[in-house]
Amino acid sequence: MTTLFPIDRIAPSLLAAALLAAVAGHADAQQAQLLPQQQRITDEAIHADHGTYEATQGRIQALNDGGRPIRDYHLSKAQCWLDVSFHEYSRNDRSAFPQQTLTESEKLIIGMEQGVSPLPTDTPLVNNAKYLRDDLWQRLRVLHGAPGFVCAQQQVACGEVELVHAGNEFNQQQWRHSKPYIQIAEELVNEAEALARQCNVGPAIVAAPGPLVANVLFEFDRDAYRDIRTYSLESVDRALASIADESLQLEGVTLVGHADRMQGRGFDANQALSERRARTVRELLIGRGVAPASIRYEYKGDTQQVQQCDGVRPRAALLECLLPNRRVEVRFDVTR
Repeated sequence: MTTLFPIDRIAPSLLAAALLAAVAGHADAQQAQLLPQQQRITDEAIHADHGTYEATQGRIQALNDGGRPIRDYHLSKAQCWLDVSFHEYSRNDRSAFPQQTLTESEKLIIGMEQGVSPLPTDTPLVNNAKYLRDDLWQRLRVLHGAPGFVCAQQQVACGEVELVHAGNEFNQQQWRHSKPYIQIAEELVNEAEALARQCNVGPAIVAAPGPLVANVLFEFDRDAYRDIRTYSLESVDRALASIADESLQLEGVTLVGHADRMQGRGFDANQALSERRARTVRELLIGRGVAPASIRYEYKGDTQQVQQCDGVRPRAALLECLLPNRRVEVRFDVTR
């Protein structure tokens, strides 16, 4: 492994403290400790913390060298916790997030080193991270119980961590800073579902593929084709391409229209708005070759918000934050 800094540039006392903490954590199941935030103002202190990260990375590498595959859920999750910790540390995050995510990484490392079974699969919202995108969390929970989970462990683990990462960014700097990590998590969930569907789990288990899910997003208080966020159509096209590439049979499509919690044009407007959005997506799918008779739709108005955006200001930022609620959920039900 390449070291981040030459060893002789680190102050001896700080380096010794960092390495002793790492060794103690390995031997006595104690936490790897970053130096106190107020000390992170010198090159020596930062280099010492990098030594702690290097030591933790070395323990993950040792577990892999010992036979635990990189795709393993717990090894992947330890790595992803470590990665987001170092990412935010490097961005000068002065909250408890870098230390707490490093601690989560080491908890899993210790369990693997000691041969604990079963290892935990929970994902704590460290540093009181905001719970965002319940729809993505639900899809990840389904994957945990799917026969194809064995092929999607790495993506599931890192998707969970990135949702926590996004929630921490939301608390600190609101939606604009959390959005990139939500997008990473969404891509990981989509990839995990595809890997689980394609997983060869053996002749003893015939895995029924779960539905492919896409979300078509609309501008505020709008419902026409021209009002769709263009990039959100990519998820529909990816799903249709997966059906063809994986030789799946499309049994039916369910469209569920939604609106955000803003009132729009007046009383009951959100219920009617969600219906119009579902109808628009129905026509869109027919234009892409989906048989009209296979499409059914329903509409939920603003009763199923996946993102709350409490306290987001100003109004323009709030409307952008609420975008995932202005959706039509497209569920492609497939068989082999």
